[in-house]
Amino acid sequence: FLCLYILFFICVSSSEYGGETLQGPAYGPTSHSTAASSASSSSSAFRHVVPSRQIVERQPRMLDFRVEYRDRNVDVVLEDSSTVGDIKHILENELQIPASKMLLKGWKTGDVDDSTVLKTLHLPKNNSLYVLTPDLPPPSSSHSGALQESLNQNYMLIITHREVQREYNLNFSGSSTIQEVKRNVYDLTSIPVRHQQWEGWPPSATDDSMTLAVSGVNFPCHRLTVGRRSSPVQTREQSEEQCTDVHMVSDSDGDDFEDATEFGVDDGEMFGVASSALRKSPMMPENAENEGDALLQFTAEFSSRYGDCHPVYFIGSLEAAFQEAFYGKARDRKLLAIYLHHDESVLTNVFCSQMLCAESIVSYLSQNFITWAWDMTKEANRARFLTMCTRHFGSVVAQTIRTQKTDQFPLFLIIMGKRSSNEVLNVIQGNTTVDELMMRLMAAMEIFSAQQQEDIKDEDEREARENVKREQDEAYRISLEADRAKREAQEREMAEQFRLEQIRKEQEEEREAIRLSLEQSLPPEPKEESTESVSKLRIRTPSGEFFERRFLASSKLQVVFDFVASKGYPWEEYKLLGTFPRRDVTQLDPNKSLLEVKLYPQETLFLEAKE
Repeated sequence: FLCLYILFFICVSSSEYGGETLQGPAYGPTSHSTAASSASSSSSAFRHVVPSRQIVERQPRMLDFRVEYRDRNVDVVLEDSSTVGDIKHILENELQIPASKMLLKGWKTGDVDDSTVLKTLHLPKNNSLYVLTPDLPPPSSSHSGALQESLNQNYMLIITHREVQREYNLNFSGSSTIQEVKRNVYDLTSIPVRHQQWEGWPPSATDDSMTLAVSGVNFPCHRLTVGRRSSPVQTREQSEEQCTDVHMVSDSDGDDFEDATEFGVDDGEMFGVASSALRKSPMMPENAENEGDALLQFTAEFSSRYGDCHPVYFIGSLEAAFQEAFYGKARDRKLLAIYLHHDESVLTNVFCSQMLCAESIVSYLSQNFITWAWDMTKEANRARFLTMCTRHFGSVVAQTIRTQKTDQFPLFLIIMGKRSSNEVLNVIQGNTTVDELMMRLMAAMEIFSAQQQEDIKDEDEREARENVKREQDEAYRISLEADRAKREAQEREMAEQFRLEQIRKEQEEEREAIRLSLEQSLPPEPKEESTESVSKLRIRTPSGEFFERRFLASSKLQVVFDFVASKGYPWEEYKLLGTFPRRDVTQLDPNKSLLEVKLYPQETLFLEAKE
C-alpha cells in the first residue's frame, strides 16, 4: 500500500509540475508551505483513485499558544505539522525581536530546537509559553518616566511685553499649564487672557490646558512675546466697563503708581461706585480689644473684597506671630511678613487684587513666611500698631512707618528674627509690580536662608553637645544604679550569710547543749572488775575513728544512743549498724536491754549518716 501511494504521488506530482524535479524530504530541504501543499494535493489525488478503500488522510490538528513576553501576551494558532521555528517567525513580527535572539520556554517535554515539529511533542490543544531574551539589554525607561521627569523640571519663560518693551523672567514647573502662564502674565501686564496675543508658542501648544512639559517649549529657557490683541472700535458700554474694571485700569505703561492719572482715569472714576460698595464695612474694627478677633474680621473682609486666593493671615497677636515664626527649631523658622492696609490709599485695590492675590505671591508667602496683617485706616488702630512697633522693633522703625504718607500705603514689612532682636529687612511700598515684589521677597529669603543655615549649624552643634552630655549623664546614672545595686546585693548577701551563721551557731550551741546534757545524764562507766555483767562496745565513726565504752548488760539501748549523741552523732541523723549479722540497731526498741538485743558481751558497731 505504501509503495503504491509513493508511486502514484510521484506520477501525479510529475504531471502537475510539468516534469520539474520534485523536491521532497529525500532530495533537499523544503519549506513548510510547500510540504503542506504537496501533502494536500497528493491526498486529494489518492482519494480520487482509491475510493473503494475509503482511505481519508487525517485533517491537520490546530494548536493554540499563549506566549508571554514581559508585559505582553501574543496568541498564536498553528497546525501541529508546523515547527518551533514557525512560532518564532510569527513572534518576530509581533514583538519586533529577531528570532535568533529568542529563547522559547515552557515546553513540557524539555528544551526543543527550531526544527522540532510540533506533532512530535504530543501537545494539548491549549499551551502556554514564554520568551526570554538574555542577549538583549533591558528596556529603557518608559515614556511615562520621561514625562514625569519633564513635569518635575523648572522652565524659565522669558516673556517680552510688546507695548512697553519690558522683559519678564518667570520660572514655572513642567506641570504648570499654559493657562496658568497666561494668568500670571495677566497679573504682570494687566492684559486679560482673552485679549492676549502671543508669539513664540510651539505649534504643538494647541490647548491652554496643556502642561509646559508636553507643549514643546524649549528647556530650560524659552522666549515668548505678548501684546494686547487689536480689537474693533469698542462700544460705549465696553469702554465704561473697561474703565470701571480694576484689572483693566491697572494696565499702565509705567511702574510709578503715585499719580492716579497713569491708570487712565481719575480717582473718582476709579474708586467710585465699586470702592464704596467694598467699603461698607471696615477691614478691622476700631479699638478692638482682642487682636485675634480683629484679624478674623480682617481676613473675612479681605476675602469678600478680593476673593479667596490671598495670603493666609496669622490669627493672633503680633507676639504670637513672633513666637510662631522665630522661636521654633531653626529648620522650622520662617520670615515674618507684616501687611499694613489702608483703605484711603489710591494704591490699595490695585496692590491687593493684582500683587497680593497673585498665585505666585500667595504660594511663595505660604511656603516661606508667616503673614500677619493690620489695618492702619483708623487712627486708633494706627496708634496701637505704632506702639507695638516701638516695643518690638524700636523707635527708628516706628518713626519710619509714622512718616509714610497715605498714598504710599499699603506697606509690606519683612521681619527676620535674630538671637537678641528682630530685624526689619525690607519695607515694600504699594507702588510696585508683581515681578519686583517677588524679587524683593526672594532677596529677603536669601538673607534669611544664609542666617538660617548658620542657626541650624549652631543648633545641631548644641544638640550634639547636649546629646553627648545626656549620654554621659545617662551612663553615669546607669553606673550609679549598677554600683548601688551591686552594693545592695553585697549587703543582702552579707546579711544572709550573717543570718545563716547565726542560725548555724545557734544550732551548734543547741546541739552542744544537748550533747552536754546527754553526756551528764549518762550513767557512770562500769569498771572492768565489776561483778555485774558488762558489755563492751566498740563504735566506728564515718571518719574512721573508734571510741569504746563499757555498759552494764542490763542497761537500756537508749543509753548507747545517748552516748553516741554525746559524741556528736545524734541518732536522728545517724544510724548505728551491727556487723554480724548486719542490722540497723537504731530500728530496735530503745527500751530493751543490751543483753536482749544481743549486744553482749562485746560488739563492734558502725555509724552511718542517714540519707
